[in-house]
Amino acid sequence: VHVPADRKKTYAISLMRDLWIDIPGVGESKINAALAYGGVPLMVQTVESLFQQRIDHVATIDFQGFKGLTDALGGVEVDVRIPFAPSSGPKAGQVYEAGTQTLNGDEALAFVRERKAFSDGDYQRVRNQQAYLKAIIGKVIARETLTNPVTISNMVSAVSPFVSVDKDFDATAIGSLALSMKDVRAQDTVMFTLPTLGTGTSPDGQSI
Repeated sequence: VHVPADRKKTYAISLMRDLWIDIPGVGESKINAALAYGGVPLMVQTVESLFQQRIDHVATIDFQGFKGLTDALGGVEVDVRIPFAPSSGPKAGQVYEAGTQTLNGDEALAFVRERKAFSDGDYQRVRNQQAYLKAIIGKVIARETLTNPVTISNMVSAVSPFVSVDKDFDATAIGSLALSMKDVRAQDTVMFTLPTLGTGTSPDGQSI
């Protein structure tokens, strides 16, 4: 995520998990392997190397946290562009109809994880993830969170159990950033995916 100094927009770029790149000190591999090889520090170094840009802060969330965050917000309203039914997991067979749906934690997790139901797999999954993030942003702004310091504090308290951040990105820093973005609206969030050359097979036989 890039937040420009003028705070007029925010930009978020998705990196495909099977992106084949050079991981510093490791060599060519899928980008998500950086976490296995060296944890968050190596992932940061890998992304910084890819973009030749410094990453100031890191926030991570796991599956349980993802569900908790969604439920802490009272559910999230998402625009389902392509109807589908998850092929596996707790929500296997549940139909996600096209249109606006309000998802709880379990439903949202299945929504952002599903790929096998789509003809272009991971590409549609990333689009669904972006739709979910936009919905989160829209809900936070709808609650007028960014104009009310008390509401910001309450929101941070509700979300913080589910998210891990670097040591300098504490509640004070998050609150300050939120206040500085009080004029940003949901439509000011630009999301896109790093372009790729398509799909293929790595020299050692991995699907990439």
